[in-house]
Amino acid sequence: MKQFVAVLLLGVGLLGFGPAAAQSVFVQIEAHPNLPDAEDAVRDFASDLPDVNGFRFASGWYAVALGPYDLATAVARVNTLKSRRAIPADSYLVDGSTYSQQFYPIGASALTAPAVTAPAPTAPAAQVEVPALQGGTETAAAPEPEPEPLILEETRREALRSEGRLSRQDRFDLQIALQWFGFYEGRIDAAFGPGTRNSMARWQSSKGYDDTGVLTTRQRQELITDYTTVLASLNLQPWRDDSAGIEMELPTAMVAFDRYEPPFAHYNAINDSGVRVLLISQAGNENSLLGLYDIMQTLKIVPLEGERERRANRFTLTGENSEITSYTHAVLDNGEIKGFTLIWPVGEDKRREVALKAMRDSFTPVSGTVLPDVVGDGALEQSLDLVSGLEIRRPIASRSGFYVDGRGTILTSTAAVNGCQRITVDEIYDADVVARDAALGLALLRPKERLAPIEFARFQPSVPRLKSEVAVAGYSFEGALGSPTVTFGTLADVKGLRGERTMKRLALSTSPGDAGGPVFDATGSVMGMLLPNDTEGARQLPGDVNFATDSAAIAEFMSNNGISAAASDASTTASPEAITTRAQNLTVLVGCWDE
Repeated sequence: MKQFVAVLLLGVGLLGFGPAAAQSVFVQIEAHPNLPDAEDAVRDFASDLPDVNGFRFASGWYAVALGPYDLATAVARVNTLKSRRAIPADSYLVDGSTYSQQFYPIGASALTAPAVTAPAPTAPAAQVEVPALQGGTETAAAPEPEPEPLILEETRREALRSEGRLSRQDRFDLQIALQWFGFYEGRIDAAFGPGTRNSMARWQSSKGYDDTGVLTTRQRQELITDYTTVLASLNLQPWRDDSAGIEMELPTAMVAFDRYEPPFAHYNAINDSGVRVLLISQAGNENSLLGLYDIMQTLKIVPLEGERERRANRFTLTGENSEITSYTHAVLDNGEIKGFTLIWPVGEDKRREVALKAMRDSFTPVSGTVLPDVVGDGALEQSLDLVSGLEIRRPIASRSGFYVDGRGTILTSTAAVNGCQRITVDEIYDADVVARDAALGLALLRPKERLAPIEFARFQPSVPRLKSEVAVAGYSFEGALGSPTVTFGTLADVKGLRGERTMKRLALSTSPGDAGGPVFDATGSVMGMLLPNDTEGARQLPGDVNFATDSAAIAEFMSNNGISAAASDASTTASPEAITTRAQNLTVLVGCWDE
């Protein structure tokens, strides 16, 4: 009997009351998620036992309990009933504080009824040290060690019998919970086949239980409680944004409304969750939807790695990097574009899946309402690096390059592509480095999709005369302007400062973004490629001193890599306007990205 008392007192301690605590104690036998099942269970137990009650929890579940008793009576009662296997082995004591409305017996009020009291069992005499007799001491024999507490559990047959009373929804919930914790990968169908049984066994093993493949009543309650605790941490609640015209469930423990910046309603992270939600709302057509699809992919909140799906009236974007995962869905209906984006920190996949499913399933556009083009006085700070308050993804560096053949092969500087995780052309096309020469500072790029440039470089085979006019084309402002800038100057020397014959020295002012761009002679032919202005290391050169790899070295480098350099036959001076047009046609923006 001591074994059962030890177990029950342990349960009492865990529930927050002890022998001197509340006067009324209940023995909770079962809990059910719906009233019909609870009513069946309470009547089943009431046919054999007195003092059976049914209560509703504040959470919406229903309890079957015995009582009320005082603590000693409750301990004795549960000990007797468990030994007879009249109640589940995982029954435990509660103080009734979580019970609300009583549904059985009808009209009863056990929560306010006096506790039933039975004579307490006589406790064995304690063996203690007794006072010493004259001339010495006498000590009682040492007590025998208490046996380890024994927790009785349902047998597999009993667990199958209690499982048989589960509703279809209960079985659905168990599979969902097993799937949530990564033990079940099958279809949610409420059928407990081999896949479900194996997942139950794996869950039991992970918890230190015998892996019988059949969950006991207590184990089912533990699994569902763990799952509902996670759901509670999200606090998914129905939400209606009247300004955006969208109804859906939102994880209100994770995000709260912050502001409107059309076409987005911003819901930012709270409680250090790191979660963000955007509601998308704007008037538009198919072109507007396509434009939004393109813009969203430039934002940092939509990582590059992920699936993309676009149709005439909807699109879906997913993305993941080392910091976040992102999901965006938008739909065009009757001239209104509505959607949402969920941004979630990495490492929270399970909770994210629950939140995302709830958001997708509940997403409901409210027709007739969209965000206006401008909210408030329209005086919000604007930036080229932001779209509606969201940071645009930018390369870590942008330099210049130019087409050297009709297949879209591009020449640029090695400095433009060193250390890049990704290389783009005009921030649209991905490209690979197919050859490089560190000594000459040259690199060849090949776009991953074949391009057909309007014009490509035709190289000047002869050496221009000193002090003749030259021009450099490049993205001086690293893409802030949509077209390359052309800077005019003169040819200062046909070799480098140390006599390098593969270089030309130029007298003109350039910016770091111009590096890799073409250098034109007076005829509009390409005579070289501009090198980064760092050839002298820490030594500072005058601002108008620049260098270019000459056309002969470029032609040899290209030939060594299977590309023929086209020679120019121009012999007459070209106008600045003609050189500028040619520069715009063949010069490209080369982007170096860290993702």
